[in-house]
Amino acid sequence: MSKTVYLNINQITEVHHKEVQLKDVADVYCDDSAIMNKCKALRIKTIHEERNKRYIESTLDVIKKLVEMDPSISVNNVGEVNYIIDYHKKKAPNWVWQWLKTISVCIVCFCGASFAIMTFNNDVSVGEVFKEIYMIIMRQESSGFTILELSYSVGLAVGIIVFFNHFSKLKFTSDPTPIEVEMRLYEDNVSKTLIQNDGRKEQDIDVS
Repeated sequence: MSKTVYLNINQITEVHHKEVQLKDVADVYCDDSAIMNKCKALRIKTIHEERNKRYIESTLDVIKKLVEMDPSISVNNVGEVNYIIDYHKKKAPNWVWQWLKTISVCIVCFCGASFAIMTFNNDVSVGEVFKEIYMIIMRQESSGFTILELSYSVGLAVGIIVFFNHFSKLKFTSDPTPIEVEMRLYEDNVSKTLIQNDGRKEQDIDVS
């Protein structure tokens, strides 16, 4: 009697061991728990290189291994056709280096954002506009630091925090932040490009 095994392989999976089992890269389901556990434990790849590397694999190879292991099963793939195994060697976390990188990124982002805001304000002459508004309403010269400048600065900071939906560990809504969305789009595009490039190797295809 044929048993159906449902296979849902992730597009990319990071692993830290050289013996990669099916359960490491996919969700597996079968009515027969014994068959399901046997499928999960199936070794689908052995990594021989010592360096960090991404490996492009085909789901068809996984299906072949499953059928060879147990000819009575029928595999139904509901996931990716091609997938990526992202191998990274095990190493102890270097907290000093991690903090240095975090601080460096924060400094670069702070300086870049400050420069962008200042150049925008100079381009549209925000300071002059505030002086004119202050003169019209208060009938006197602005000192350059009034309620207008203060409210603008506070509103700018609040607007950035609300837009990015993130402050420290606090999130205002359950929606992903714009940065999270962009990072997921970038990761998805990288994975698709790696898979497409692997499919075009040894072929003379001009993409220009």
